[in-house]
Amino acid sequence: MPEHGDIEVVRERVSLGHLADLAEAGFGDLVKAVVDIRAAVMAIGGGLHADEEAVLLDLGSAQVDLWGINLYPEQHGTEDWIEFDSMINVRPKQGNRSRSVEDPETRRRIVDVVDRLVS
Repeated sequence: MPEHGDIEVVRERVSLGHLADLAEAGFGDLVKAVVDIRAAVMAIGGGLHADEEAVLLDLGSAQVDLWGINLYPEQHGTEDWIEFDSMINVRPKQGNRSRSVEDPETRRRIVDVVDRLVS
């Protein structure tokens, strides 16, 4: 998987153990991630969602397709495993006025990408 500083762009499956290692080395219990719901890839390992977003934008992603989440590896398999919370999600022009991801279809697409990429 290509690396951009500490940020990894995930196009193929990544292990839950790898996410747990990233969490432990960074925030302790979570990994910040930005998901491109159109390209079905995600950036992980950054200190800010905005940094991960910038990497994906540099690689050709469209900002409207990028959504910030937090992954809690120790909570995998529960509804608390994915937290839809990031400043990059505040997009009034797209009808998203909060840090959360308000549209259920967008949430579903994010979950589908994460489920496909994390084993």
